[in-house]
Amino acid sequence: MVPAAFDYRSPASLDEALGLLGEYGDDAKLVAGGQSLIPLLKLRFAAPALLVDLARVPGLVGVEPGPDEIRIGARTRHVDVERDQRLRRLCPLVSEAAPQIADPLVRNRGTVGGSLCHADPAGDWGAVMLALDARLDARSRRGERVIAAGDLFDGPFTTTLRPDEVLTGIRVPIADNGRRSGGAYLKLERKVGDFATVGVAVHVTLTGGVVERAGIGLTAVGPTNLRAVEAERSLTGREPTDEAISDAARLAAEAAQPKDDVRGSAAYKRDVVRVFVQRGLRRALAAATGGRA
Repeated sequence: MVPAAFDYRSPASLDEALGLLGEYGDDAKLVAGGQSLIPLLKLRFAAPALLVDLARVPGLVGVEPGPDEIRIGARTRHVDVERDQRLRRLCPLVSEAAPQIADPLVRNRGTVGGSLCHADPAGDWGAVMLALDARLDARSRRGERVIAAGDLFDGPFTTTLRPDEVLTGIRVPIADNGRRSGGAYLKLERKVGDFATVGVAVHVTLTGGVVERAGIGLTAVGPTNLRAVEAERSLTGREPTDEAISDAARLAAEAAQPKDDVRGSAAYKRDVVRVFVQRGLRRALAAATGGRA
């Protein structure tokens, strides 16, 4: 199939793009890398009246480390995140997840912000940002607002972004010198480039040998990327013993909402969550303490 007819604009500024969104509302769609939207257009699952290409809008690309957070421009490509040496040092979880997204062709064109806005429950970045407790910057003609990663997903392929808003960047907190952190992303896929059967993102911050904060995000086991809140709470304030890790893994599996399908039964996927959370926590803790997983 071919897409239905649509108008096309390539604004040269964010204000121009916001003006178009304000004018067209739900009848406009943004395109960044196009790796999610173009297939939908070809299948006519999406038929916007206007396509707004963000390729020429400045200020949406790049990784900018700060004293307590890293800002990733919404139009930053997966491959640029994968190759950024600063991220490997400051936030290894992001660097570890990037090369597991789809395949090189998609990573060379697809963008972090585009993936998050697509809100595929099997998308990888959603779980990563939930585990990291990231914040997202959204702009409209009314001004800017900040959305917590946990408040972004409203359902399958649906976010809380308004029709006249543009996601401009993602802010990932980083631990200060008094704390140590580590993370891991584990993904089960049928073949390289496939969507996840199950994915788990884990991030921990330690203070004095005790877990100060734990983040656990789940991929492909619910109607959206899920956050295993009870599992996180079970770790907070505890020493990361084998018992604490097992308790968190069990609670994360209980938080999962998988369904039977051709990739496996719900029970199988829930057990993969349990195993992956255990492995991920051990790797994250090893990284936080300077050991090896």
